[in-house]
Amino acid sequence: MQFKHPELLYALLLLLIPIFIHLFQLRKFQKVAFSNVAFLKKVSIETRKSSQLKKWLTLLIRMLIFTCIIVAFAQPFSASKSALKTNKETVIYIDNSFSMQLKGAEGALLQRGLQQLYSQSITSKNLSWLTNDFSKKKVSHQDFKSDILSVNYSQKQLTPREVLLKSNQLFSKNNPSSEKRLIFISDFQTKEAFPEIPKDIIIDAVQLKHAETSNISIDTAYISKKDISSIKLTVQLSAQGNVPETIPVSLYNKNKLIAKTAIDFTDKSDEIHSKSIVFEIKNNEEFKGRIEINDPNLLFDNTLFFNINSPKKIKVLSINKGTSSFLSRIYNAIEFDFIQQNSESLNYNDFSKQNFIILNELDNIPESLVVAIKSFSDNGGTALVIPSNNASIEQYNSLLSKLQLGAFSILNNQEKKITQIVFNHPLFSDVFEKRVVNFQYPKVNSYYAISTNQPAVLKFEDAQPFIIQNSNNFTFTAAINTINSNFQSSPLIVPTLYNMAKQSLPLPKLYYEIGKQNQYSIPVSLEQDEILKISDSSFSYIPLQQTKANQVNITTIDHPSEAGTFVIEKDKNPIEKVSYNYNRTESLLTYSNPENWKNATVHTNVDELFSSIAQDNSIHSYWKWFAIFALLFLVLEMIILKFYK
Repeated sequence: MQFKHPELLYALLLLLIPIFIHLFQLRKFQKVAFSNVAFLKKVSIETRKSSQLKKWLTLLIRMLIFTCIIVAFAQPFSASKSALKTNKETVIYIDNSFSMQLKGAEGALLQRGLQQLYSQSITSKNLSWLTNDFSKKKVSHQDFKSDILSVNYSQKQLTPREVLLKSNQLFSKNNPSSEKRLIFISDFQTKEAFPEIPKDIIIDAVQLKHAETSNISIDTAYISKKDISSIKLTVQLSAQGNVPETIPVSLYNKNKLIAKTAIDFTDKSDEIHSKSIVFEIKNNEEFKGRIEINDPNLLFDNTLFFNINSPKKIKVLSINKGTSSFLSRIYNAIEFDFIQQNSESLNYNDFSKQNFIILNELDNIPESLVVAIKSFSDNGGTALVIPSNNASIEQYNSLLSKLQLGAFSILNNQEKKITQIVFNHPLFSDVFEKRVVNFQYPKVNSYYAISTNQPAVLKFEDAQPFIIQNSNNFTFTAAINTINSNFQSSPLIVPTLYNMAKQSLPLPKLYYEIGKQNQYSIPVSLEQDEILKISDSSFSYIPLQQTKANQVNITTIDHPSEAGTFVIEKDKNPIEKVSYNYNRTESLLTYSNPENWKNATVHTNVDELFSSIAQDNSIHSYWKWFAIFALLFLVLEMIILKFYK
């Protein structure tokens, strides 16, 4: 028990005064003798005993009366440490990720949590709150209630560690004595371990639980085969939990239904099972695609948008001493606009129109060509240098130094095998299904030693570089003609040169993932002050873009924030289309148990949480009881004085 005015308790010392008066009182009984002494003596003794008991009772009751009055004025109370702190800060985290679309006993988890929060009376003056995609600091309870019901789903999902870091930014930094409370409302769909809770933060966790764990999702779509007339589009789906055995899958072009099929999920031997189906669509035409399923649980992964733009040919220029038939076979007329020029009669005006320029085993590289290639590279073009065995090293090094690829030294007439492939390099990341160990490696009969700080794409058996890359430029360290090497007949030549050209103009893919950094190029020339926009019927914004001579490189991260197919336009004229989809991570319904979060207090629902907080913050006052006891003792004293003889 504690007291609001403990200094008043010193008044209890005054209770010693009546005790002293009672103990040292000077009044004495006077003896009177009568003839019947024995009878009178007996009456006297009985009277003195009765009077003494009455006085002791009266003294005790009066002391209790004054004690109760003094204690009542001191205002006794009991409370927890939390209730005694006057400065309290509360941060509420509301998980609004897509997994909160699942339904519980009272509807969708997010909506149920928001309704329960809305009905609470939050007394904290320093109230802040955050979701996965925004935060608000120090708002009033009324403003909180005005905004809380408008919270919508977000494709972002913060981990407990990220929530803790963001909450620290909302708590005050200059008041270490304040009570900091983080209310964590989530379904706890996370794979990461729970972080350590700082000593100055109280965490109350509420895990909202769904009724049933089941979901069907469209995971991905990709082109598995392509020829002149058709494209085979493979769609992969996954199912978890108690799902129907047959799921209809629809393919749309714009709003027109192109095909509809069913996928069989009767085999449910695994907890999570995946299936794939193939759609065939026409090639060489624009296709604004949408794949749909009908699943009542999670809605965000029921649709996948993709887009196939009308074919754009990548422009490739090869500068040779003569002709190179192997290059013309790789750069076919369907995907590439391939031309060759003789090194003796170059047309520099064509350079700015190209995406990829190959210097194919030139003996000499004049300074004019060095300047032209450097300018081409600076404007976003990709250059590949294939050296000749009779190369002028000084002229080559002039170009290589400007492209920051290194410098050749001497020609080594020594046979070497090309055995080390950098499998995670973009040129080969999608080429091999697994890392090859049994492979017929190509070889060279001679190569140039090179000093460089740039990473190698392919390496010789002694780890010396065969292909080097810096930014958008490449160089071989050996000639690849049939006399010096069998690289032209190797399976590596096609993906190597094909992907170099493809990366020179990274056209939009089938679709991109929202929330990641995505980069692609649009083959368009812009005048000064002209820009490209990304828009749909209700949305328009200017992406980060870099203008080059004959293309615009676009980078997107957080926008668009909603899935769909968007138009890239210049002065309101459509140029290309690009599709974005939500990340499918939350389609996998796996959860952590907040009971394992050390020092966190777990509650079953929001109502129980705030009831517990209110109880912790309640102060129990007892002064009224002491006032009542003082009155009762006063009544008791009056009864004793009046009726006790």
